[in-house]
Amino acid sequence: MAVAESGVGGRHGDHEMVPLAALIRREVKNEMAEKVQVRYGCAAQSKKGEDYFLVKTDCHRVPGNPATTFCVFAIFDGHNGTAAAIYARDNLLNHVVDAIPLGIAREEWLQALPRALVAGFVKTDKEFQCKRQLSGTTATFVIIDGWTITVASVGDSRCILDTLGGEVSILTVDHRLEDNAEERERVTASGGAVSRLSMGGPEFGPLRCWPGGLCLSRSIGDNDVGEFIVPVPHVKQVQLSNCGGRLIIASDGIWDALPSETVAKSCRGFPAEVAARQVVKEALETRGLRDDMTCIVVDIIPPNNSIQEPPSPPKEMNGRNCLGFKKKARGTSSKLTKKLSAVGVVEELFEEGSAILAERLGNQSSLRPNVDVITCVSCQADLSPSEGISVHAGSIFATSSKPWEGPFLCTRCRDKDAVEGKRSSGMKVLLYR
Repeated sequence: MAVAESGVGGRHGDHEMVPLAALIRREVKNEMAEKVQVRYGCAAQSKKGEDYFLVKTDCHRVPGNPATTFCVFAIFDGHNGTAAAIYARDNLLNHVVDAIPLGIAREEWLQALPRALVAGFVKTDKEFQCKRQLSGTTATFVIIDGWTITVASVGDSRCILDTLGGEVSILTVDHRLEDNAEERERVTASGGAVSRLSMGGPEFGPLRCWPGGLCLSRSIGDNDVGEFIVPVPHVKQVQLSNCGGRLIIASDGIWDALPSETVAKSCRGFPAEVAARQVVKEALETRGLRDDMTCIVVDIIPPNNSIQEPPSPPKEMNGRNCLGFKKKARGTSSKLTKKLSAVGVVEELFEEGSAILAERLGNQSSLRPNVDVITCVSCQADLSPSEGISVHAGSIFATSSKPWEGPFLCTRCRDKDAVEGKRSSGMKVLLYR
C-alpha cells in the first residue's frame, strides 16, 4: 500500500513577501495540528486506452520544506485520442502552482488555491490548443493539504467523499449536457445549440452541444468544437474533521456502472489499495467493460491510525445530533449543495462553478498586493500595468463595467479569447463520447 504524509514548485519571479525563515517557523508551528496520513490505491481496466491518472505525494508549498507537503491525485479521461489527457497530466499541476505567489502562509495559500486552479485549467487548455490537435479530456484534480481537500473538475469524471458517518457526498459536478440543466441553459443562452442526433427520423442518443457534437459542456482541449465548451472548472474546498475520510476518484466508466452510494459501500472495510481494485471489479461485474475504468481511493486519517469500516449512523441519531456540513463564509459566492455528515464536522470552505472567468478570478491585486507588476490570469506572464488588458474590457460575458479593474490578460491570450476558454468553431468531425 502506498503511504504519504501530507513538491512541485513554480516560477513566481522575485515577489517574496515573507522571509523564508519566518515562513518555515510559522509552518512548523502549525504542522502538528494539520498533520495527517494519506494512504492510496489505484486500479484500472482499459477498453480504449484513453484514461490517464496522476499521483504526487511529495509536493511542497514552500520549495524544499517537507513540513509544507501536499498531495495531488487526478484522473484525465481522454476522448478523440490521448494527446489532451497526456498533456493535462503532465502540465496542469505546474500551471496551478505557478498561479500561486510564493511567500504566503498556509491559510492564504489555501484561499488562493481555488482561483489558481481556474487559471491553471485555462492555461493548460490554451497551450494545448496551440498544438492544433483535436482530442479533449475531462479532468478531476484533487489537492490534499492536511485536513483540507480542494477539488477542481471539468467533464464527467467524479470525486466522492465517504466519511465515518456513513454518508456519501459528491465533491464534483458532472458536466454532461444530458444530466446538467444549468449547463444546457448556459450553452443555449450563449447562442449554442443542444440536441440529440437525428438522421431525418426520431432523435436518438445523448444530448450534444453544436457545433462539434460533444456530450460534455466543459473540457480541456477539443479544438474542433464550438466556443461554448469551456475549460473553467467547478471548484469545491472542504475541511475534514480529525476523524478523516475516504475519497474515491474515478472516470465515468465506473460511474456509468454504479451510483456513488454503491461505489462507496462496495469498498468499505478494505484498505485503499484493495478498495480501488474492488470498485473496478464491482463495475465490471455490473456492466462489463464498455469504457475505460480508472479508480483512485485515498484515505485521509490521523497519523498512526488505521482505517476502519465506516459504521452505519445510529438509528436514534437525528438531524440535530448528526454533525455534518458547516459552511464557512469567506466573502465568496459559495453555494451549499449536498449535506456531508461525519463523526465530527466537515466544513465547506469554498464552492463555485460559474463558467465566467471574470467571476472566478476576482481582482488581480488579491494575490500580489503592493507590487507594480501584474500577471496574465491565463498564462501567468508578468506584465506592466500598461500592458494588461482587463477581462472586463469588451467582453459580452463580463459582469463589471470597470475595464480598469483586474484580472488582466496579456495581448496574446486576449487575442485567443482565453478569457472565456473560447475556441473558434471549426468544421464538424467525428462524434465522440
